[in-house]
Amino acid sequence: MRLIVAGGGTGGHLFPGIAVAVGLRERVPATQVLFIGTSRLLDQQALAGQGFAIATLECGGVKGLDFAARLRSVLLLPGAVAEALRLLRRFQPDLVFGVGGYVTGPVLLAARLLRIPIGIHEQNSVPGMANRLAGWLADRICISMPCTPPFAPAKTVRTGNPVRREILAAAGRDKPSAEVPTLLVLGGSQGAHRVNLLMLAAVELLAKEKVPMRLMHQTGAADQEMVAQGYARLGIEAQVTPFIGDMAQAYAQADLVVSRAGATTLAELAVMGLPALLIPYPYAADNHQVTNGEYYAKGGGALVLAESALTGEILARAISERLHNAEELHTMAASMKSMAVPDATDRIVDACLQLAARKGGHL
Repeated sequence: MRLIVAGGGTGGHLFPGIAVAVGLRERVPATQVLFIGTSRLLDQQALAGQGFAIATLECGGVKGLDFAARLRSVLLLPGAVAEALRLLRRFQPDLVFGVGGYVTGPVLLAARLLRIPIGIHEQNSVPGMANRLAGWLADRICISMPCTPPFAPAKTVRTGNPVRREILAAAGRDKPSAEVPTLLVLGGSQGAHRVNLLMLAAVELLAKEKVPMRLMHQTGAADQEMVAQGYARLGIEAQVTPFIGDMAQAYAQADLVVSRAGATTLAELAVMGLPALLIPYPYAADNHQVTNGEYYAKGGGALVLAESALTGEILARAISERLHNAEELHTMAASMKSMAVPDATDRIVDACLQLAARKGGHL
């Protein structure tokens, strides 16, 4: 099996692609993988040490850019398609799998021109522009949750969003008992300044109410010192870190999570059965974090709090009401767990193998 994974630019795009590549390599040990992505440092760091061949394309997006930037992206497109054709002819893949991001466009177009089977994976509830266009080219479309607008039903399969193995392993272990509940605060890998400020205001009120809790807060590098000093002034013992390397351990200790509503984080919370207060990033493309969060809120596992109307007092009340109500917390946890798709990677690997076999791929 020879697989090309195309996409990148964010961890949300890259991690599912890595999971699928690793899963295929384990299912078919002779699998060779080429990642075609961007030259961004995030892409290079995420792929380092994975043992995959890596190539990059010089191209750009168009959404949210000014006219000059859009024009530059359009002018780069023919060269990007030509380079993608060269890479595909040289690698001779059985399947090209797109995971989102503007780099997927030229690669998938080249694959269609060469009549190579195409699969894609959409992580969010609102497909990005690249995947909306890729949906027309793809033979199989894997989705994490219902999408709006929907893809063609005949080509679409619900697979869920791949979750890292260490988190799957943590989800299978019994939760350690603790005297007080643990609140975990996440703003994404880069942190979220507004969430950090809201938490400082909320914790000040919770401290006055003497709400018992243990606090773990991922702040991002820019706000670590500010948040740590803020909690110290309040006399709150908190574990404050710019980035949590071992998310499995953090999830295993948590009873309630305050978080943004990225698709990968939500998939992880669901697998762990962790109830969440979600503060969607208000500037996400097509407002997809709001739709992501509402999907889990409708399932009973989360509460969505719009950042524009949120205050420290409202957040403090939401936290306090749940930490004081063990029955509601348990119900939310069970609802979140019921929405998990722990075998998402296997489902996507199955779809890839079926697609390659149906199209004459050599497994």
